Amino acid sequence: MVAKKEKTKPDSALEKEKTGTKEPADTAQAEKGSGEEKTAENSQAAAKAAEDSEQETTELENDLEKKLAEITDRLQRTMAEFDNFRKRTEKEKAARYEIGARSVIEKILPILDNFERGLGGLTEDQKNAFSEGMDKVYRQLVTTLDEMDVKPIEALGKEFNPDFHNAVMHVEDDSVGENIIVEEFQKGYTYKGGVVRYSMVKVAN
Repeated sequence: MVAKKEKTKPDSALEKEKTGTKEPADTAQAEKGSGEEKTAENSQAAAKAAEDSEQETTELENDLEKKLAEITDRLQRTMAEFDNFRKRTEKEKAARYEIGARSVIEKILPILDNFERGLGGLTEDQKNAFSEGMDKVYRQLVTTLDEMDVKPIEALGKEFNPDFHNAVMHVEDDSVGENIIVEEFQKGYTYKGGVVRYSMVKVAN
């Protein structure tokens, strides 16, 4: 009888079994799984990077808003300080002008007094072209002072007011009411509501 020959595996197959080499199908499957893992890792990394970027953007926006608020606050404070400085400067300027004007008015008033005394002492016979010319100058001076808001203080027949009147004499007079001004020695004036010169008066007790 002829003995049957046993089939032997090719040397390449035996080598694969010994070395554990996988077939191409197994290798492709492994590579596919590895690729999916890498894709998932890449997606997670991209998501984390996007989240970090968004957080950085938010923080940057918050910082910018904070700095903008600080700059706006400083600007508003500076503008308010400048406005206060401007108002204060204008007020000081007006005060200096008023002080200067009051000083000039105080020097003019005695001249006005002399005009009134001189013109008031003239009789009808003494009046002439010269006195009439002086009367015109006096009236022009009075008009100019009035336009400057220089006003005479009312005194005669009025109740004494220490805010406007200076009592230099007192008299007993039952024909008038108490504390009434019966005579004015020197006319007083105000400038813009403030007293430039008090009226010098006689008051009935």
